[in-house]
Amino acid sequence: MPVVVDLAKTSLRELNQALHDIPEGSNDTEWEVLNPRGSHAVAAGVDKPISVDVRGSVGYYCGGMNDGGEITVHGSAGPGVGENMMSGSIVVKGDASQYAGATGKGGLLVIEGNASSRCGISMKGIDIVVHGSIGHMSAFMAQSGTLVVVGDAGDALGDSIYEAKLFVRGKVKSLGADCVKKKMKPKHLQRLRALLEKAGVTGVEPEEFTRYGSARTLYNFNIDNADAY
Repeated sequence: MPVVVDLAKTSLRELNQALHDIPEGSNDTEWEVLNPRGSHAVAAGVDKPISVDVRGSVGYYCGGMNDGGEITVHGSAGPGVGENMMSGSIVVKGDASQYAGATGKGGLLVIEGNASSRCGISMKGIDIVVHGSIGHMSAFMAQSGTLVVVGDAGDALGDSIYEAKLFVRGKVKSLGADCVKKKMKPKHLQRLRALLEKAGVTGVEPEEFTRYGSARTLYNFNIDNADAY
C-alpha cells in the first residue's frame, strides 16, 4: 500500500522532507500525493528509487533535481518540471508549461500532452519525449541528450545547439541559429524506437521523424559568422 499524503492537510514542506528522510532499506517506496492544487516544487529533490503519484496538477519545478525517483503527475505541470533532473523518470499526463526539463542531466521526462516554449533548454543529457507539440526556442543551447516531439515545433528550434539530438515528426516553424536537418542513420532509428516505446508512444514509426542537430559553425568564434551569434 502506498503512503498517502493529502496536501489539503499536510504542508508541502512536510511532504518533501518526508521524501528526503526515507531511510535506506525502507519499505515506504510508493507514495501518493492528493490535492496538490498547483503547489510548487512538489517532490523536488527526490534522491531515492521511489515512486510518487501526484493526483492533480502542479505548479513550478515539480520533480526538480530528481535523482532516481519515478514521478507521475496525473494532471498538468507548470514551468520547469524536471528542471536539472539527474536520473529516474517523470511522466506528465497532461500539458507542461515553459522550460520543461531545463538543464536536465539524465533520466527520462515524458509529457503526454503539449509543452510550451523553451522545452529542453540547455539540456545536458536528459531524454525528453513529448507526445504533442512544443513551443518556440525549444532545445536552446541543448548540449547533450535527446528531444523527441511527436507533434510540431515552434520557432527557433535548437538555436545555438551543441550535441543534443532532436527528432520531430511534425512541422518545424523555423530552425534556430546553427541548427540544421540531418540524415537519419540506423543507430538513430534504433535509439528513437527505444525511446518511443519507453515513453508509451504508439501508432507512429521512427521513420516518420526528421532529425535535427548542430551544423557546428558556432563552436568557435569566427568573424564571418558574427551575424549568427
